[in-house]
Amino acid sequence: MAEKQLDDLFFDTLKDIYFAERHILKALPKMAKAAVSPDLKAGFEQHQAETEVHVERLEKVFELLGKNPRGKTCDAILGIIEEGKEIMDEFKGTQALDAGLVSAAQAVEHYEIARYGTLATWAKQLGHTEAVDLFLETLKEEEATDEKLTKLAKSSVNLKAAA
Repeated sequence: MAEKQLDDLFFDTLKDIYFAERHILKALPKMAKAAVSPDLKAGFEQHQAETEVHVERLEKVFELLGKNPRGKTCDAILGIIEEGKEIMDEFKGTQALDAGLVSAAQAVEHYEIARYGTLATWAKQLGHTEAVDLFLETLKEEEATDEKLTKLAKSSVNLKAAA
């Protein structure tokens, strides 16, 4: 068996985040529908539109590499999404639902932030300059979404959940 190199790991991780983003696209409308807070609902809807662009950027990276876009099952994101479903089921109709949704969404964001940061670093190391820019653009958006979720949690949804 040939020794694996950084480019193999890079491509494997690219397939992982592509799978993850496509599954996140399926989860976001359900989270928006479950959200009680109009701001949280709007945030999920906005992030769905952003996530569609993230998928397009990933497809552009595959194209730059001369590869067909395809995902690799990402057990981590499947688990995080499953936790979000459990929160929606177990806390439906309660004041804590939106706080739980923010928590679940931040788990997704933190996973994505870790992946995009790593991919940008590896792409730079491997000389994939255009891919670096695409990853950093998405990373910036994921960090902004995480920040918005934190502000929403602190300013309203956590307060309502604790009341």
